[in-house]
Parts: sequence; C-alpha cells; structure tokens
Amino acid sequence: MTIREDFLASARIALDLLRHEQVAKHWDEPSALPEFGVSGLAGHLAYQALPLPGMVEAPQGDEPVVSLMEHYARAKWTDLDVDSEFHTRIRAGGEKLAAEGHQDLCRRFEEALHSLEKSLPHSENRGVRMPHWGPWAVPLDEYLVSRLMEFVVHSDDLAVSVGIDTPEFPREVNETVIDLLTRMALNKHKAIDLVRALSRKERAPRDITAF
Repeated sequence: MTIREDFLASARIALDLLRHEQVAKHWDEPSALPEFGVSGLAGHLAYQALPLPGMVEAPQGDEPVVSLMEHYARAKWTDLDVDSEFHTRIRAGGEKLAAEGHQDLCRRFEEALHSLEKSLPHSENRGVRMPHWGPWAVPLDEYLVSRLMEFVVHSDDLAVSVGIDTPEFPREVNETVIDLLTRMALNKHKAIDLVRALSRKERAPRDITAF
C-alpha cells in the first residue's frame, strides 16, 4: 500500500473510533491526557484530517520545503511541557472543533475523508503546511507520515480515555509510525538507550519517549 492508502485507511479507523458510543457517553469528561477533555481530544484526533482537503487544494506557497524531520527540529514542540503556550493552543483548538458536539464532529470528519478519498490519489507530492507552522512546508507524502503517527498515538489516548480497546491499525502503518517515533526519540536520547530498550530488558532505560 502507498502512504496515501495508509493514511485513508488510518483515518477511517480513527473515524470509527470517534463514532463509538462510549466516546459520546464520556464526551464531557476528562481524558487520559492532562488538561484535555474527551471532547477536545476527539477534536484533536479529527484535526489530523479536517484541514487536509484545503491544504491539498490551496495553491503552493513560496515558502521553502523541508523534510519532516527538519520540520520537527524547527518546530521544537516535542520539548515543551503541557502548560506551554503551544500545547494550550492545541487543547483549545481541539475543544473548538468539538464545540458543536459529537455528531457534528463525526459528520465533518466523514465529509473531509470523502473529499480526501477523491483528491489524495491524484495530488502532486508538493509542499503543504499547517497555518500555525513557521515559514516552511513539508512534502505531502511526508506530512501524511506525521498524520499516521498522530492517528495511532491519539487513537490510543482516546480509547483509553473512554475505557475501550485501542483499535488495531495495519502492520505497515505501525511500522511507519514506529520508525518515525524511533527517529524522533534519537533526537532526545542516546542511540544505545534505544538499542537497550529493544534488546536488553535488564539494562533498558526508564524513558526513551520521542516527546
């Protein structure tokens, strides 16, 4: 499968999770993430797809196009704590997207996914960017890799928050996400710490998280 097919499949899994009755039941309760409500977390999960139709359709800007890893290096959000302005803005954005309720968010996610099923297979692999990024873009296919990571990580967060099993993503999606998280973790930890975590439980470090 291509990265675009992986993205569409993962988006569908995330949407199915979002539609679960337990998400609606716990909508106004706290989530498993500090300072994040279930509704805001659901909004953030949906946000991994919602802006993309507009990003794909928009004319390409004149900002430089950098690799995904260079984007993360420039953004520096992985080093910020939960009370930072960046993370506060992320939570507020998720809550704003979810403000009209569970059914409305599911409907808009479905509409975005239908649009992407038509446009993504034929889209040029050109630079795309989020509005809140710095003055740079990332190639579309690399951007989709980052969205796979967001879908997998936050689907687990949302499932745990409402007491249901975390959905299973295709193996190739998990391989892509684990590869990205490993490369991100190497920016924060010594390589031998990751090697030991994966091969030597008696010498495994307590923390090899990517962010």
